[in-house]
Amino acid sequence: MKEGRFRSATEGRLSLIDRLARSLTWPRFIFALTLIFFLTSILFPFYWMVSSSFKSFAEIAGRRPAYVPSALRLDAYKALFDPNFTGFQDFGVNILNSIKVAVPTAIIAVIISTLGAYAVARLRFKGKAFLLNGILLVYLFPAVLLIIPLFAMLTQIGRSLGFSVQDNLPILMVTYLAQTLPVALYMLANYFRTIPAEIEQASLIDGCSRFSVIWRITLPLSIPALVSVAIYTFMIAWNEFLYALVFLNSSSMFTMPIKINAIFNSPDPRPQVVMAASTIMTIPVVILFLALQRFLEEGLTAGGVKG
Repeated sequence: MKEGRFRSATEGRLSLIDRLARSLTWPRFIFALTLIFFLTSILFPFYWMVSSSFKSFAEIAGRRPAYVPSALRLDAYKALFDPNFTGFQDFGVNILNSIKVAVPTAIIAVIISTLGAYAVARLRFKGKAFLLNGILLVYLFPAVLLIIPLFAMLTQIGRSLGFSVQDNLPILMVTYLAQTLPVALYMLANYFRTIPAEIEQASLIDGCSRFSVIWRITLPLSIPALVSVAIYTFMIAWNEFLYALVFLNSSSMFTMPIKINAIFNSPDPRPQVVMAASTIMTIPVVILFLALQRFLEEGLTAGGVKG
């Protein structure tokens, strides 16, 4: 009886292997291999960053790479948040500065781009095509080319109105809006064109005002596009480095990318602290993407159907 059961189990295993061998064709094998390669290329750097935040300096700087930390050390995170720890960085202030810049930038960009995109998609006025093409033309210029004119213009305005552009987070928000509004407006304009105009016209005939139509009809139908624009602008303001480096001088006003760069370039090399700060900076964006993935897919694809 035991020998019979062993033979049947062996035959069952062989039949399963035979099924897999028959179903695994060359195109499927190449696709699986390519998928594994890309997943490894994407996930391994993230794993290395997170694991390095728990390593010691000797493990990071050693000749042989330590793929797994010998212990879950919290020294790097203590250096960021614990005032009693040696080399305290006060990273909580930098997180708060990034939130103060990124969240209002996303909200203001959604509001302004919604009104502008609705006007481009629904209203008729002279120069509409020129306006839309001009906005896209501005976006074609790299951010490096715009930073000097923006800095000079904002400095002149600041002198006239009596404020400084240095270490001024609202001014930094204005520079981010200059970068994000063109694409946000274009994305929303294409999405608004996919909404049937007859629905809005029926509401206008029933006595609704234009703003009431936008609030009650257009915005509820455009939630995926609005979420996509909000995440897009939030990401740029959250991760932006160049403009923040130019406009922020005080360590207490640094956003997270500038603070990470300051830690990296400090005389005392502490790569584990850099990795811990990078992990803290990356995780909120990953969580945001995973939580709002459905809206992102709808918003980025539906807007490209028409327009």
